[in-house]
Amino acid sequence: MGADLFAERPDLLGHRADYILGWSLEEVCLRGSEEALTRTEHAQPALFAVTYALWEEVRARLFGLPAAAAGHSLGEYTALAASGVIDFDDALAVVAERGQAMADAADIEPSGMTALLGASLEQAEDISARRRANGGRLTVANVNAPGQVVVAGGKDDLDWLESEAQALGLRKAVRLKVAGAFHSPFMEPAAARVGQALAEVPFHSQTFPVWSNVTAQPLPEGRERQLLVDQVVSPVLFAQSLEGMAGSGVELFLHIGPGDVTASMARRSAAGVRAVAISDLSGIAPGLEAIGTIATPQPGSLDR
Repeated sequence: MGADLFAERPDLLGHRADYILGWSLEEVCLRGSEEALTRTEHAQPALFAVTYALWEEVRARLFGLPAAAAGHSLGEYTALAASGVIDFDDALAVVAERGQAMADAADIEPSGMTALLGASLEQAEDISARRRANGGRLTVANVNAPGQVVVAGGKDDLDWLESEAQALGLRKAVRLKVAGAFHSPFMEPAAARVGQALAEVPFHSQTFPVWSNVTAQPLPEGRERQLLVDQVVSPVLFAQSLEGMAGSGVELFLHIGPGDVTASMARRSAAGVRAVAISDLSGIAPGLEAIGTIATPQPGSLDR
């Protein structure tokens, strides 16, 4: 992951990042095992750092600033760093603590997440409430797009859900390969640690609005810290954020980072919008040419 960016942006992804993390980002991303990279405590800072480095390369080629930004879960930190709210070094340190805290919380007891394919939010909430009424701890965790809601709970909750999927009227229930029940009350110990880490970080004014996972509204100036803490234990309302952004006039969504998942979510959540994915350096020119906003980088414009 990010091989081209490690070569292009050693200022962000080299010794500077390794010093903050206490381990080699390049070694884990490029030469480590898949198991090591996908561990929560590694995956979160790796995704943040690589995506932010790619954003810096994209930004240098844009004619102007985005009208708004949003990020799914961890991606909200990248969006806030891109908007200038949190400096890269501070954000990377907080994300590293967030990843470790969420991994530690997941180790307390067996838990996880299951995607309900074809289910509405109302259906997912009803099923979760029914389970809680019978002593379970199932909650809605992610609203990714119409027909794709993710719930979180203990192992027994997810076993019950998947065994009863047909009786519950679900098209399919798919267990996700994640370490624990993220964005649920299972993560309360992690939220406390994230709050402590964020308390030490200076926050700056937004250069463009960033939409909150918790409220599906633009983050109010001065409330970013608390909403980032709340995000750890709250559902990610990403589909609602995308719908709200489209409703405010956004017609084009640009996914920046590995893969193209949020571009797909945008197409499904906001009818009639365009969505383009830029997942690596080689995708910047064709991606920006496709939307007609590419500019030639000026000497020194990459802030290296």
